Amino acid sequence: MTATPVKVGIVGLGRWARVLARASLASDALKIVAGYSRSEEKRAAFAQEFGIAVVPDVAAMLARSDIEGVILTVPNEQHLPLAREVAKAGKHVYTEKPIASTLEDGLEIEALERTHGVSVTVGHSARLMAGIRAIRVAIDAGELGRVGFIEANFSNERALELTPQTWRWYKDKAPGGPLSQLAIHQFDVLHYLGGEIIEASSMASKLSPVGAEVDDQSMTLLKFADGKVGYVGASWTSPGIFAVRVFGSKGLMHYEIDFGSWDTPNELHKTSTLYIQRGKDGYAKREALDIPESDMFRAELEMFAESCRSGKANELTARNGNVAVAVVYAALRSIEKHGQAVRIADVMAEAHRRLAERSRHVA
Repeated sequence: MTATPVKVGIVGLGRWARVLARASLASDALKIVAGYSRSEEKRAAFAQEFGIAVVPDVAAMLARSDIEGVILTVPNEQHLPLAREVAKAGKHVYTEKPIASTLEDGLEIEALERTHGVSVTVGHSARLMAGIRAIRVAIDAGELGRVGFIEANFSNERALELTPQTWRWYKDKAPGGPLSQLAIHQFDVLHYLGGEIIEASSMASKLSPVGAEVDDQSMTLLKFADGKVGYVGASWTSPGIFAVRVFGSKGLMHYEIDFGSWDTPNELHKTSTLYIQRGKDGYAKREALDIPESDMFRAELEMFAESCRSGKANELTARNGNVAVAVVYAALRSIEKHGQAVRIADVMAEAHRRLAERSRHVA
Protein backbone atom coordinates (compact mmCIF):
# COMPACT_ATOMS: atom_id res chain seq x y z
CA MET A 1 0.00 0.00 0.00
CA THR A 2 1.16 3.55 -0.68
CA ALA A 3 2.06 5.70 2.30
CA THR A 4 -0.46 8.37 1.32
CA PRO A 5 -4.04 7.30 2.05
CA VAL A 6 -6.89 8.08 -0.31
CA LYS A 7 -9.08 10.82 1.17
CA VAL A 8 -12.82 10.23 1.08
CA GLY A 9 -16.01 11.66 2.50
CA ILE A 10 -18.95 9.87 4.07
CA VAL A 11 -22.65 10.79 3.82
CA GLY A 12 -25.10 9.43 6.38
CA LEU A 13 -23.71 9.27 9.89
CA GLY A 14 -25.79 6.59 11.59
CA ARG A 15 -24.78 3.22 13.03
CA TRP A 16 -23.23 1.81 9.87
CA ALA A 17 -21.17 4.91 9.22
CA ARG A 18 -19.61 4.39 12.64
CA VAL A 19 -18.82 0.74 11.82
CA LEU A 20 -17.04 1.77 8.63
CA ALA A 21 -15.32 4.71 10.29
CA ARG A 22 -13.86 2.35 12.91
CA ALA A 23 -12.70 0.01 10.12
CA SER A 24 -11.05 2.91 8.30
CA LEU A 25 -8.95 3.76 11.35
CA ALA A 26 -7.18 0.38 10.97
CA SER A 27 -6.20 1.07 7.36
CA ASP A 28 -3.32 3.02 5.84
CA ALA A 29 -5.01 2.96 2.43
CA LEU A 30 -7.98 5.22 3.10
CA LYS A 31 -8.83 8.15 5.35
CA ILE A 32 -12.28 9.63 5.95
CA VAL A 33 -11.75 13.39 6.08
CA ALA A 34 -15.31 14.75 5.95
CA GLY A 35 -18.75 13.64 7.06
CA TYR A 36 -22.29 14.86 6.45
CA SER A 37 -25.73 14.11 7.84
CA ARG A 38 -28.94 16.11 7.65
CA SER A 39 -29.04 15.76 11.44
CA GLU A 40 -26.96 18.38 13.24
CA GLU A 41 -26.95 16.11 16.29
CA LYS A 42 -25.48 13.21 14.32
CA ARG A 43 -22.87 15.46 12.75
CA ALA A 44 -21.74 16.65 16.17
CA ALA A 45 -21.67 13.14 17.64
CA PHE A 46 -19.70 11.74 14.68
CA ALA A 47 -17.15 14.54 14.83
CA GLN A 48 -16.69 14.06 18.57
CA GLU A 49 -16.32 10.25 18.34
CA PHE A 50 -13.90 10.10 15.40
CA GLY A 51 -12.33 13.54 15.18
CA ILE A 52 -13.51 13.77 11.57
CA ALA A 53 -14.55 17.19 10.29
CA VAL A 54 -18.18 17.57 9.24
CA VAL A 55 -19.55 19.75 6.46
CA PRO A 56 -22.82 21.70 6.26
CA ASP A 57 -24.01 20.00 3.05
CA VAL A 58 -23.05 17.49 0.36
CA ALA A 59 -22.06 20.27 -2.06
CA ALA A 60 -19.35 21.43 0.34
CA MET A 61 -17.94 17.90 0.45
CA LEU A 62 -17.97 17.49 -3.33
CA ALA A 63 -16.28 20.86 -3.80
CA ARG A 64 -13.16 19.64 -2.03
CA SER A 65 -10.46 18.74 -4.55
CA ASP A 66 -8.64 16.47 -2.09
CA ILE A 67 -11.62 14.12 -1.74
CA GLU A 68 -11.43 11.34 -4.34
CA GLY A 69 -14.45 9.27 -3.35
CA VAL A 70 -17.57 9.31 -1.19
CA ILE A 71 -19.03 6.56 1.00
CA LEU A 72 -22.85 6.47 1.10
CA THR A 73 -24.38 5.00 4.26
CA VAL A 74 -27.87 6.39 3.76
CA PRO A 75 -31.30 4.74 3.36
CA ASN A 76 -31.57 2.62 0.21
CA GLU A 77 -33.88 4.98 -1.67
CA GLN A 78 -31.29 7.76 -1.35
CA HIS A 79 -28.49 5.76 -3.02
CA LEU A 80 -29.27 6.80 -6.60
CA PRO A 81 -29.76 10.57 -6.16
CA LEU A 82 -26.65 10.86 -4.00
CA ALA A 83 -24.55 8.54 -6.19
CA ARG A 84 -25.57 10.68 -9.16
CA GLU A 85 -24.37 13.85 -7.40
CA VAL A 86 -21.10 12.22 -6.39
CA ALA A 87 -20.41 10.84 -9.87
CA LYS A 88 -21.26 14.15 -11.58
CA ALA A 89 -18.61 15.75 -9.37
CA GLY A 90 -16.08 13.23 -10.68
CA LYS A 91 -15.78 11.39 -7.38
CA HIS A 92 -15.80 7.60 -7.03
CA VAL A 93 -18.81 6.02 -5.34
CA TYR A 94 -19.07 3.51 -2.51
CA THR A 95 -22.61 2.56 -1.55
CA GLU A 96 -23.77 0.15 1.08
CA LYS A 97 -25.70 -2.90 -0.03
CA PRO A 98 -28.16 -3.22 -1.59
CA ILE A 99 -26.94 -1.07 -4.44
CA ALA A 100 -30.45 0.45 -4.50
CA SER A 101 -33.98 -0.23 -3.35
CA THR A 102 -35.07 -1.07 -6.92
CA LEU A 103 -33.27 -2.80 -9.76
CA GLU A 104 -33.96 0.15 -12.06
CA ASP A 105 -32.18 2.49 -9.64
CA GLY A 106 -29.32 0.00 -9.35
CA LEU A 107 -28.92 -0.13 -13.12
CA GLU A 108 -28.84 3.67 -13.22
CA ILE A 109 -26.06 3.65 -10.61
CA GLU A 110 -24.17 1.08 -12.68
CA ALA A 111 -24.50 3.36 -15.71
CA LEU A 112 -22.83 6.22 -13.82
CA GLU A 113 -19.52 4.43 -14.35
CA ARG A 114 -19.80 4.80 -18.12
CA THR A 115 -21.38 8.25 -18.09
CA HIS A 116 -18.97 9.93 -15.70
CA GLY A 117 -15.87 7.73 -15.82
CA VAL A 118 -15.97 6.80 -12.14
CA SER A 119 -15.99 3.48 -10.32
CA VAL A 120 -18.85 2.17 -8.15
CA THR A 121 -18.13 -0.12 -5.21
CA VAL A 122 -21.03 -1.92 -3.48
CA GLY A 123 -20.60 -3.06 0.11
CA HIS A 124 -21.30 -6.76 -0.28
CA SER A 125 -18.66 -7.48 2.35
CA ALA A 126 -19.78 -11.00 3.33
CA ARG A 127 -17.90 -12.55 0.40
CA LEU A 128 -14.70 -11.09 1.90
CA MET A 129 -14.87 -13.05 5.16
CA ALA A 130 -11.89 -15.36 5.64
CA GLY A 131 -14.00 -18.53 5.73
CA ILE A 132 -15.80 -17.68 2.49
CA ARG A 133 -12.48 -16.96 0.79
CA ALA A 134 -11.11 -20.29 2.05
CA ILE A 135 -14.07 -22.15 0.55
CA ARG A 136 -13.51 -20.42 -2.81
CA VAL A 137 -9.82 -21.42 -2.73
CA ALA A 138 -10.80 -25.05 -2.07
CA ILE A 139 -13.34 -25.00 -4.92
CA ASP A 140 -10.83 -23.51 -7.37
CA ALA A 141 -8.17 -26.05 -6.34
CA GLY A 142 -10.57 -28.94 -6.98
CA GLU A 143 -10.35 -30.03 -3.37
CA LEU A 144 -14.13 -30.46 -3.11
CA GLY A 145 -14.53 -32.08 -6.53
CA ARG A 146 -17.49 -31.00 -8.60
CA VAL A 147 -19.72 -28.76 -6.50
CA GLY A 148 -23.36 -29.72 -6.87
CA PHE A 149 -25.14 -27.98 -3.99
CA ILE A 150 -24.70 -24.91 -1.78
CA GLU A 151 -26.82 -23.98 1.19
CA ALA A 152 -26.78 -20.84 3.29
CA ASN A 153 -28.69 -19.13 6.07
CA PHE A 154 -28.66 -15.60 7.41
CA SER A 155 -31.17 -14.94 10.18
CA ASN A 156 -31.73 -12.69 13.18
CA GLU A 157 -34.47 -11.44 15.48
CA ARG A 158 -35.21 -8.12 13.73
CA ALA A 159 -38.93 -8.74 13.10
CA LEU A 160 -39.57 -9.17 16.81
CA GLU A 161 -38.47 -5.55 17.37
CA LEU A 162 -40.15 -3.75 14.46
CA THR A 163 -42.51 -0.82 15.03
CA PRO A 164 -44.38 1.44 12.58
CA GLN A 165 -41.66 4.04 13.26
CA THR A 166 -38.97 1.80 11.69
CA TRP A 167 -38.57 1.71 7.91
CA ARG A 168 -38.19 -2.09 7.84
CA TRP A 169 -41.86 -2.36 8.92
CA TYR A 170 -43.04 -1.46 5.39
CA LYS A 171 -43.15 -3.59 2.24
CA ASP A 172 -42.04 -0.77 -0.04
CA LYS A 173 -39.00 -0.03 2.15
CA ALA A 174 -37.92 -3.60 2.92
CA PRO A 175 -39.54 -5.86 0.30
CA GLY A 176 -39.71 -9.44 1.49
CA GLY A 177 -38.38 -8.51 4.94
CA PRO A 178 -35.32 -10.71 5.54
CA LEU A 179 -35.29 -11.62 1.84
CA SER A 180 -34.06 -8.16 0.84
CA GLN A 181 -32.24 -7.35 4.09
CA LEU A 182 -30.43 -10.61 4.95
CA ALA A 183 -30.75 -13.19 2.16
CA ILE A 184 -29.33 -10.66 -0.31
CA HIS A 185 -25.94 -11.05 1.43
CA GLN A 186 -26.06 -14.78 0.77
CA PHE A 187 -27.24 -14.33 -2.82
CA ASP A 188 -24.01 -12.44 -3.44
CA VAL A 189 -21.96 -15.06 -1.58
CA LEU A 190 -23.51 -17.88 -3.63
CA HIS A 191 -22.93 -15.91 -6.81
CA TYR A 192 -19.27 -15.59 -5.77
CA LEU A 193 -18.91 -19.27 -4.87
CA GLY A 194 -21.16 -20.84 -7.49
CA GLY A 195 -21.09 -18.59 -10.55
CA GLU A 196 -24.00 -17.36 -12.62
CA ILE A 197 -27.45 -17.80 -11.06
CA ILE A 198 -30.10 -18.35 -13.71
CA GLU A 199 -33.35 -18.74 -11.76
CA ALA A 200 -34.94 -18.53 -8.33
CA SER A 201 -38.03 -19.96 -6.68
CA SER A 202 -39.15 -18.87 -3.25
CA MET A 203 -41.75 -19.01 -0.49
CA ALA A 204 -42.33 -16.76 2.50
CA SER A 205 -44.42 -16.46 5.63
CA LYS A 206 -45.32 -13.95 8.33
CA LEU A 207 -45.05 -15.21 11.91
CA SER A 208 -43.86 -12.28 14.04
CA PRO A 209 -46.52 -11.09 16.52
CA VAL A 210 -45.74 -7.38 16.01
CA GLY A 211 -47.95 -7.02 12.91
CA ALA A 212 -45.49 -5.51 10.43
CA GLU A 213 -46.36 -5.36 6.72
CA VAL A 214 -43.34 -7.43 5.70
CA ASP A 215 -42.93 -11.20 5.63
CA ASP A 216 -40.47 -12.45 8.21
CA GLN A 217 -39.59 -15.96 7.00
CA SER A 218 -38.04 -16.69 3.59
CA MET A 219 -36.77 -19.77 1.71
CA THR A 220 -35.28 -19.45 -1.77
CA LEU A 221 -34.03 -22.15 -4.15
CA LEU A 222 -31.47 -21.19 -6.79
CA LYS A 223 -30.31 -22.84 -9.98
CA PHE A 224 -26.89 -22.07 -11.45
CA ALA A 225 -25.80 -21.98 -15.08
CA ASP A 226 -23.64 -25.10 -14.69
CA GLY A 227 -26.47 -27.15 -13.17
CA LYS A 228 -25.67 -26.89 -9.47
CA VAL A 229 -28.47 -25.89 -7.13
CA GLY A 230 -28.57 -23.87 -3.95
CA TYR A 231 -30.73 -22.82 -1.04
CA VAL A 232 -30.83 -19.60 1.02
CA GLY A 233 -32.91 -19.35 4.18
CA ALA A 234 -33.61 -16.21 6.19
CA SER A 235 -35.67 -15.88 9.36
CA TRP A 236 -36.35 -12.59 11.10
CA THR A 237 -37.59 -14.20 14.32
CA SER A 238 -34.60 -16.23 15.50
CA PRO A 239 -31.21 -15.81 17.13
CA GLY A 240 -28.59 -14.48 14.74
CA ILE A 241 -26.80 -16.89 12.42
CA PHE A 242 -24.69 -16.67 9.26
CA ALA A 243 -23.69 -20.03 7.80
CA VAL A 244 -22.64 -21.43 4.41
CA ARG A 245 -22.15 -25.08 3.43
CA VAL A 246 -20.79 -26.25 0.06
CA PHE A 247 -21.23 -29.86 -1.11
CA GLY A 248 -18.89 -31.41 -3.68
CA SER A 249 -18.16 -34.89 -5.00
CA LYS A 250 -14.92 -35.11 -2.97
CA GLY A 251 -15.91 -33.24 0.15
CA LEU A 252 -18.00 -30.58 1.83
CA MET A 253 -17.03 -27.43 3.69
CA HIS A 254 -18.99 -25.60 6.37
CA TYR A 255 -18.42 -22.05 7.61
CA GLU A 256 -20.35 -20.40 10.41
CA ILE A 257 -19.74 -17.22 12.34
CA ASP A 258 -20.88 -15.77 15.63
CA PHE A 259 -23.34 -13.16 14.37
CA GLY A 260 -22.81 -11.19 17.56
CA SER A 261 -19.36 -10.31 16.20
CA TRP A 262 -20.62 -9.06 12.82
CA ASP A 263 -19.84 -5.42 13.65
CA THR A 264 -16.31 -6.33 14.82
CA PRO A 265 -15.11 -8.60 12.01
CA ASN A 266 -11.50 -8.59 13.19
CA GLU A 267 -12.79 -10.73 16.08
CA LEU A 268 -14.74 -13.21 13.92
CA HIS A 269 -11.93 -15.75 13.59
CA LYS A 270 -11.94 -16.31 17.35
CA THR A 271 -15.47 -17.73 17.48
CA SER A 272 -16.16 -18.92 13.92
CA THR A 273 -16.23 -22.51 12.64
CA LEU A 274 -14.68 -23.78 9.42
CA TYR A 275 -14.37 -27.48 8.65
CA ILE A 276 -14.07 -29.92 5.78
CA GLN A 277 -15.44 -33.45 5.47
CA ARG A 278 -13.63 -35.53 2.86
CA GLY A 279 -14.82 -38.45 0.74
CA LYS A 280 -17.04 -40.78 2.70
CA ASP A 281 -15.91 -39.51 6.11
CA GLY A 282 -18.69 -38.84 8.58
CA TYR A 283 -19.13 -35.69 10.63
CA ALA A 284 -17.03 -37.14 13.46
CA LYS A 285 -14.02 -37.26 11.12
CA ARG A 286 -14.35 -33.67 9.95
CA GLU A 287 -11.16 -31.62 9.87
CA ALA A 288 -11.36 -28.28 11.62
CA LEU A 289 -9.50 -25.61 9.66
CA ASP A 290 -7.74 -22.56 11.04
CA ILE A 291 -9.39 -19.25 10.17
CA PRO A 292 -6.97 -16.37 9.76
CA GLU A 293 -7.75 -12.98 11.23
CA SER A 294 -9.43 -10.69 8.72
CA ASP A 295 -11.64 -7.62 8.57
CA MET A 296 -14.23 -7.60 5.79
CA PHE A 297 -15.08 -3.94 6.31
CA ARG A 298 -11.48 -2.77 6.16
CA ALA A 299 -10.99 -5.02 3.10
CA GLU A 300 -13.92 -3.48 1.21
CA LEU A 301 -12.78 0.05 2.07
CA GLU A 302 -9.30 -0.78 0.80
CA MET A 303 -10.81 -2.12 -2.43
CA PHE A 304 -12.66 1.18 -2.74
CA ALA A 305 -9.43 3.08 -2.10
CA GLU A 306 -7.68 1.18 -4.87
CA SER A 307 -10.55 1.95 -7.26
CA CYS A 308 -10.26 5.63 -6.35
CA ARG A 309 -6.56 5.47 -7.26
CA SER A 310 -6.88 3.45 -10.45
CA GLY A 311 -10.32 4.47 -11.66
CA LYS A 312 -11.03 0.80 -12.28
CA ALA A 313 -13.81 -1.31 -10.77
CA ASN A 314 -12.91 -3.83 -8.08
CA GLU A 315 -14.52 -7.16 -7.22
CA LEU A 316 -17.44 -5.47 -5.44
CA THR A 317 -18.89 -4.21 -8.70
CA ALA A 318 -22.14 -2.47 -9.43
CA ARG A 319 -22.93 -5.40 -11.72
CA ASN A 320 -22.57 -7.91 -8.90
CA GLY A 321 -24.70 -5.65 -6.70
CA ASN A 322 -27.43 -5.62 -9.32
CA VAL A 323 -27.32 -9.41 -9.69
CA ALA A 324 -28.05 -9.73 -5.97
CA VAL A 325 -30.98 -7.32 -6.26
CA ALA A 326 -32.26 -9.16 -9.35
CA VAL A 327 -32.28 -12.43 -7.40
CA VAL A 328 -34.29 -10.71 -4.64
CA TYR A 329 -36.87 -9.51 -7.15
CA ALA A 330 -37.00 -12.89 -8.87
CA ALA A 331 -37.69 -14.45 -5.47
CA LEU A 332 -40.39 -11.87 -4.70
CA ARG A 333 -42.09 -12.61 -8.01
CA SER A 334 -41.83 -16.33 -7.33
CA ILE A 335 -43.57 -15.82 -3.98
CA GLU A 336 -46.41 -14.05 -5.81
CA LYS A 337 -46.57 -17.01 -8.22
CA HIS A 338 -46.72 -19.57 -5.37
CA GLY A 339 -43.18 -20.82 -5.83
CA GLN A 340 -42.92 -20.85 -9.63
CA ALA A 341 -39.31 -20.47 -10.82
CA VAL A 342 -38.42 -17.06 -12.23
CA ARG A 343 -35.46 -16.47 -14.55
CA ILE A 344 -32.94 -13.83 -13.47
CA ALA A 345 -32.43 -12.78 -17.10
CA ASP A 346 -36.14 -12.03 -17.43
CA VAL A 347 -36.07 -9.83 -14.31
CA MET A 348 -33.03 -7.98 -15.65
CA ALA A 349 -34.60 -7.51 -19.10
CA GLU A 350 -37.83 -6.11 -17.65
CA ALA A 351 -35.89 -3.71 -15.43
CA HIS A 352 -33.94 -2.46 -18.46
CA ARG A 353 -37.22 -1.92 -20.33
CA ARG A 354 -38.76 0.03 -17.44
CA LEU A 355 -35.59 2.08 -17.13
CA ALA A 356 -35.67 2.91 -20.86
CA GLU A 357 -39.31 4.01 -20.53
CA ARG A 358 -38.44 6.14 -17.51
CA SER A 359 -35.60 7.78 -19.44
CA ARG A 360 -37.92 8.60 -22.37
CA HIS A 361 -40.43 10.23 -20.05
CA VAL A 362 -37.70 12.31 -18.40
CA ALA A 363 -36.39 13.35 -21.81
